[in-house]
Amino acid sequence: MAQRPLAAAAAWKTKPSWALVAGADEAINPEVERFGAKRAGATIVEIEGASHAVAVSQPKEVADLIRDAVRATS
Repeated sequence: MAQRPLAAAAAWKTKPSWALVAGADEAINPEVERFGAKRAGATIVEIEGASHAVAVSQPKEVADLIRDAVRATS
């Protein structure tokens, strides 16, 4: 049996999206994160000095970003 796509089209093409760039991420180069986010037309939020585990190291900033995204789309 072939694997089917989850959706007919990617949601980021028609819905607002946000991207969080961890400025000190050593697992994923922040420049690569920025490139993908720009390509998707996302609102980019960068946290300087944040590691790859940004939700652990910067929980308030991550929560603020989520709240801002919810407010912008509600």
